[in-house]
Amino acid sequence: MANTAQAKKRARQAENNRVRNAGQRSKLRTFIKKVLTAIEEGDVEKAKAAYVTACPVIDGAVNKGILHKNNAARSKSRLNTKIRAMA
Repeated sequence: MANTAQAKKRARQAENNRVRNAGQRSKLRTFIKKVLTAIEEGDVEKAKAAYVTACPVIDGAVNKGILHKNNAARSKSRLNTKIRAMA
């Protein structure tokens, strides 16, 4: 366990950040899942709309340090490729 005041504070901050990041990660996965669900249903318009709403969420995760920028770019590219393959 942390002994110094600095170490105790860092432990508190790390726990708060972990909880906050878990919520953000969950939100990110939900938006991606909405796109994938629309793709599986075969609804092109619904998939496009879900993709448009998911992109800012993915980009926001990059800005918050939850995702690496290349990971986000790859995710968006793969989703977009699946949508384009439907049409």
